[in-house]
Amino acid sequence: MGLPPDCCYSNGFVMPGGGAVEGLRVTSWKRFGHDRLYVDLPDGTSVGWADRRSGDVVCLRPSYRDAVLDAIARHTPTAAPPSVPRSSPRRELPPLTPENDLARRRPGATLHDRLTRRAPGPLAHARLRLSRRPSPRALAAERRVGAELHRLGRYGWRVLHSVPLPREPDIAHLLIGPGGVFTVTTKHHPGQAVHVTPTTATIGQGPPRPYPLTSLTESTRARTTLEHFCAFPVSVHPVLVFVAASAVDVAPAQRAVRVYQDRQVSGLGSLTGVLTPAQVEEVYRVARDRRAWLGV
Repeated sequence: MGLPPDCCYSNGFVMPGGGAVEGLRVTSWKRFGHDRLYVDLPDGTSVGWADRRSGDVVCLRPSYRDAVLDAIARHTPTAAPPSVPRSSPRRELPPLTPENDLARRRPGATLHDRLTRRAPGPLAHARLRLSRRPSPRALAAERRVGAELHRLGRYGWRVLHSVPLPREPDIAHLLIGPGGVFTVTTKHHPGQAVHVTPTTATIGQGPPRPYPLTSLTESTRARTTLEHFCAFPVSVHPVLVFVAASAVDVAPAQRAVRVYQDRQVSGLGSLTGVLTPAQVEEVYRVARDRRAWLGV
């Protein structure tokens, strides 16, 4: 299998045949439920990382592939541990019915429903006003990202929109394909500069907002749901997309969430090597059923 242009994956920590690169630093990183080893150049530039739970290795620069694997192998003298048996048996979904099929759900469906909902009286109208009713521009932004993601269908990717959750609005977009599973959160801040740290995003001169943490929570929720019904582990990675921002600056320490501008999100289509076509269809089969997400 050929390496994709911007990353590669290994199913375990193995010692490659290539030599090491002097000065590479390997650091442990444990936050937000992740347990990883990061490999950095002397100037702090990340060239790869490994997930110590799954054994996956991601090489951010293909030219450093052997060096990254070698550095990780030297810090992981034993093979990746065997997979842990499931704490609960795999659940089965009943046959899919049209009313529970999310495949035809349009981008921004939840926002559209909130925008068109009519308040029956003065009290309900006041509650809607205080609940930060979404703007039509936010709906347009979510649809714009949805259109970008739909273009990846030609490369074997599947996408769902406005995936409902029991106590929260929804997952704006769920992308499933050869490169894995991604929850895609869309934020609309036109003409403003955005700075993203591991825990917050600052819009212009405004106060920090917990966007990265929200994205991580969504990806964890999606992984838990999908693994209830799939016969294999399903890693889900968070993506945060800013639509129409003038600039997006990401702190080097932000490694848990992929951060893009809307015109960059189609770059996910080049990822591969994580799920087979059969696994893509199995995850999609589960994810498109509303009952999997709502527990009914």
